[in-house]
Amino acid sequence: MRLTAYAEACAVDPGKTLGFVVGADSGHPAGHVTVVDVPTGQIMATDSVDGPHWSLHVPEAWPSSLYRAAFRADGSSTTADSPDADAHFVVRGTGDADVLVSVPFLTWQAYNRSGEPGESLYYAEEPTRAARVSFDRPGGGPPPQEWEHGLLRWLTGSGLRVAYCANLDLHDQPALLARHRMLVVNGHDEYWTWEMRDHVEAYVRRGGNLAIFAANTCWWQIRLEDGGRTMVCHREAVTDPMTAVDPSRVTVEWSSAPVNRPENALTGVSYRRGAGTWGEHMPKMREESYRARFADHWVFAGTGLRDGDAFGRGALGYETDAADFTEVDGVPRVTGRDGTPPDFVILATADLRHWRHYGQGGHATMGVHRLGQGTVFTAATVNWGSALGDPVVDRITRNVFDRLSGSTPADFELIGPAVPDAVLAACEGLLFAAARGVLRVRELCGQNLAWREIDAAPDLVALGSPREAYRGMPLGLIGVTRDGWIVYRDPVPERSLWSVLGDAPPGTIALGCVNATFFAVADGALWTRTAASLADGTGTWQQIGPADGVVALTGLSSTLFAATAARLLSRPPVDGPFPWTDLGAAADVRSLTGAAGWLVAGGETLRRRPATASISGSVGLPVQRVE
Repeated sequence: MRLTAYAEACAVDPGKTLGFVVGADSGHPAGHVTVVDVPTGQIMATDSVDGPHWSLHVPEAWPSSLYRAAFRADGSSTTADSPDADAHFVVRGTGDADVLVSVPFLTWQAYNRSGEPGESLYYAEEPTRAARVSFDRPGGGPPPQEWEHGLLRWLTGSGLRVAYCANLDLHDQPALLARHRMLVVNGHDEYWTWEMRDHVEAYVRRGGNLAIFAANTCWWQIRLEDGGRTMVCHREAVTDPMTAVDPSRVTVEWSSAPVNRPENALTGVSYRRGAGTWGEHMPKMREESYRARFADHWVFAGTGLRDGDAFGRGALGYETDAADFTEVDGVPRVTGRDGTPPDFVILATADLRHWRHYGQGGHATMGVHRLGQGTVFTAATVNWGSALGDPVVDRITRNVFDRLSGSTPADFELIGPAVPDAVLAACEGLLFAAARGVLRVRELCGQNLAWREIDAAPDLVALGSPREAYRGMPLGLIGVTRDGWIVYRDPVPERSLWSVLGDAPPGTIALGCVNATFFAVADGALWTRTAASLADGTGTWQQIGPADGVVALTGLSSTLFAATAARLLSRPPVDGPFPWTDLGAAADVRSLTGAAGWLVAGGETLRRRPATASISGSVGLPVQRVE
């Protein structure tokens, strides 16, 4: 006799009771059950089973984890006779662990009974596939490859504070997210409800971080019915009755009509540009490696990698995600044509176009981007966890967890090489650098793009740009020459003339432009003059307050930002004395500019940080007045 079983819920809180429904292929269901902590393999409980129902009272002391209840007729083994003999469930956390790991029960259930007519959402193109599947049936556990398990085992020895949830919890318990700094999507998390998507996006926008050690993520939209015990996925709008009611909730790919909500707006990547190798061709994935494309990024700290190096052999597959990108002087840059945010930074790539002979050809693009106040990292592969014995893969994983799970203060992060001794200005989506009589340009973004020489430049000690042309201040590059003249140039990436606008305060070393007003730092003081008075030759520069130690200045929206040798400061651009606000440490800032919500700093390297994090102090920075 073989037993079968399923849990009456995918997740349970400590101190609560979880029910199981038990069946047998013949006769009266009787035998034994062993409950195992999946990541550690530790046996947590054993009991006898006699009849169609068994209950587990979860002790308060049990750690939050993924568990497996193994039902056996003879009780002699925890190895499954079939997937129907094991019932998986999560014990949720009760505290505020740094990390929340989501377990993809929806995907597991979607694949349950693959190929059986009317029993599974698979196989995708078979007309006999089901459009509705129930959790009230045996099976629905992880696949034989156990895509999720490698990372779960790694986390047990990581020293991190980790809690678990079922991915269904993201649907109806959004408050759960607020207790954690970091959400982890792991392995193969393919099926998401509209509510899951909304809740996770809102969490990240408010400052939570998301790490996706997975691929094919958020590919299908589903609906939940029957109190969350039935998942619905028609896979096509033609047969989904919701098409005539609310097209946004139709169960098709997130990127497809009529939903038109590409998943990469959240994740940065999509299986549309990714690759897959299946069936007898699945071993092909063990032959592939990533290629580092931004080895100086914090994700690769301590790995020893250089741009172009191969790493992570065996981590790719059996499905990968990617962003549409182009090569710019040998550096990848997302196009945004597929819904990927333009801020997405590609860290590593794998060219898997040859997989078209084995499943689907495409790429894998590991990367990171900001969404609101939060950060999203993606490894872009289902199989990341199986490669965690690789020291480089291990170190990347540690870097991501340490950065995204900790209360790391806002800091400038590397976006590429700096031009030595350059002054910077951002205008019309471009970043300009002037040094030693040469003007260079690159796109204003987080990717490690190279600088391109475009023109000669005067000997400048400061450079800036206003937000818009207004009241005598033209929109373009406005610099201060070493001999004290304010000069202007159109912000174009080709040759253009410089013209003189007027004089600067003697000894000027930094310049900012806000609200049609110039601000300059000279002789340890802050000076101001309206653009209109400079244009018509009326008025003079006025000293309005101290700027002791300030070496760089910029305007961003309606705020002045300044940097000393060690600190980042801000103050409103008012015409009169006002104390500076200390926003925290800022090492090696020799030039400063800002645009599109970012502060960009030049020094030994080119770096940026969100200006909003600086102002709000939302990341734990000490904010204080500096008189």
